[in-house]
Amino acid sequence: MPVFALPFPVIDPVALSFGPIAIKWYGLAYVAGLLGGWWYCRKLVAAERLWGGRARPGVDQLDDMLLFVALGVVLGGRLGFVLFYDLERYLARPQDIVQVWQGGMSFHGGLVGATLGLWLFARRRGIPAMSVFDLAATVVPIGLFLGRIANFVNAELWGRAAPDVPWAMVFPNAGPVPRHPSQLYEAFGEGILLFILLGLVVRAGGLKRPGLVAGLFGMGYAIARIVCEFFREPDPQLGFLFGTAGGTGGGLTMGMLLSLPLFAAGLVLALRTRREPAAS
Repeated sequence: MPVFALPFPVIDPVALSFGPIAIKWYGLAYVAGLLGGWWYCRKLVAAERLWGGRARPGVDQLDDMLLFVALGVVLGGRLGFVLFYDLERYLARPQDIVQVWQGGMSFHGGLVGATLGLWLFARRRGIPAMSVFDLAATVVPIGLFLGRIANFVNAELWGRAAPDVPWAMVFPNAGPVPRHPSQLYEAFGEGILLFILLGLVVRAGGLKRPGLVAGLFGMGYAIARIVCEFFREPDPQLGFLFGTAGGTGGGLTMGMLLSLPLFAAGLVLALRTRREPAAS
């Protein structure tokens, strides 16, 4: 046991309870992330100078957009976890797939579901899909930040052993070894840093180039996730996909693997914008 190890600030994962009904911080993070993104979207679509006349959703259409995104996130996130992270278990017990209250969501699956939902929304409303993707990409880091904070509150998805790191924590149910608070690393990288980066790009005219903001989001998230995966304990049912890990290096995780095509897709989108003139 090292000299320096921070105690984990134990917080009840249940935020509110009314008799048999319990509202958890994780569920509140999803709701707050969606509502926070909806509010920010209203500000963005109302700022004409950011778009240069480019077609985009109207303020009155954002309620529908929120519904499509919410359904996509929940359905895609759950199916992504089932397929990528614990398929063997769910093949043996398919009835558990619908038990989302027991946990188990995949960001990459949620992203695919949200993208499909946004595409359907854009098609139904006759709006260029890339405008919708750029708008959504700008606000996603809000939900990512809140989700990772909820992971920390739940003492889940903890980091790898770090006995010599002064800010390491001993997490409940993770043994006596101090570990990286990797949930907070992800909240900072995938949430705060990415939010600031995309905000700066938007204010520099990024929304006038269809696909630029969405592409930068894909690349930015992939980089942040891969870096943080070096400090995060892999999912116990999967472990490391290739090789072994020592300290904070070595071994490929599922989070890293799924982030590679996301980075490639983001790069393609961003490069495409160089061939097209920006809206004036």
